[in-house]
Amino acid sequence: MKQFLGIVVCALALNSCDDGNLIVENIDFTDVPTQSCTTNDLLYKLNDQESLILNIPSTTFSNNPTDVGDPISLDINSTNQVVYTFYNGKVVTANICDVIKPPTPSVNSQWNATSGKIQITVTQQSTSDATNNSTTITGYNNNIVFKNITFDKGDGTTQFYETFSYGDYLVKAVPLPFAFNGILSKCDNSNEVYDFSPSESFTLIIDPLLIANEVTLPNKPRIGVIGATVNKLAYRLFTNGVVTKSYFCNATVPVLPSVSQEWLGKVGGTIEVTTTTLTANSFTHTIVLKNVTLLKGNSSFLLGDNYKYGELITIK
Repeated sequence: MKQFLGIVVCALALNSCDDGNLIVENIDFTDVPTQSCTTNDLLYKLNDQESLILNIPSTTFSNNPTDVGDPISLDINSTNQVVYTFYNGKVVTANICDVIKPPTPSVNSQWNATSGKIQITVTQQSTSDATNNSTTITGYNNNIVFKNITFDKGDGTTQFYETFSYGDYLVKAVPLPFAFNGILSKCDNSNEVYDFSPSESFTLIIDPLLIANEVTLPNKPRIGVIGATVNKLAYRLFTNGVVTKSYFCNATVPVLPSVSQEWLGKVGGTIEVTTTTLTANSFTHTIVLKNVTLLKGNSSFLLGDNYKYGELITIK
């Protein structure tokens, strides 16, 4: 990407012209939305005849909120670049993102940042479902600020900003599948209960007292609390393979498929188990999760007031 932006800068320089009258004193893109190229890592803002390009690795943008007062910080250098350009006409996306640039407009002035810090504060964006009080993560907002940034104006002078707000860049979240059928299984050699689909699993290390082979009284379910070891709840999303029943109940966790995301139940949520008779010697345990939150780093979402984890059949 460094080489790509270098080509862009050179191409702009070759096509630039000086009308002899332009003097840029200050730059301000506060109210301009951030856009991104689809073919590279460039972020950019366009304001009539001006552009402000930010070139940093796409992996910088994390799907995890930053701690308060501790933003992601990058040095401005040959890898992390900030470039301001003023054109002699209205600039469009093609002037920034296309490999072969349009012949017009041409460049009147270009500033290259030579030092400073890029600071990114990440916050989670969510929506709520009022019917069950569940939440869904929709994306992660990256608020970008330049600190102590110095621009080389290309004419022997520089421009310094102690604080320069670039603005927000929203990375959309990919929804978790949660494509479970609610038919639970239990390991014979442990207290792990599980449900799975080809790309995910939902496991619960359940307190065995919650699934006793005794019918519960009406409106009197057995109640447990999500914990760090007992009643430990974990959602996992996988890549590089398909999840099958053979993945579970092993002394050693299989290497494949590999885990791409793991969300753990927040300590304190409630488990309710209602047991009914299936046959003379078997029982159906309906497991419901109430007010349970799943956590991954600083990200979180609510399963809602009542989430039916599934039904487990046991034999007496």
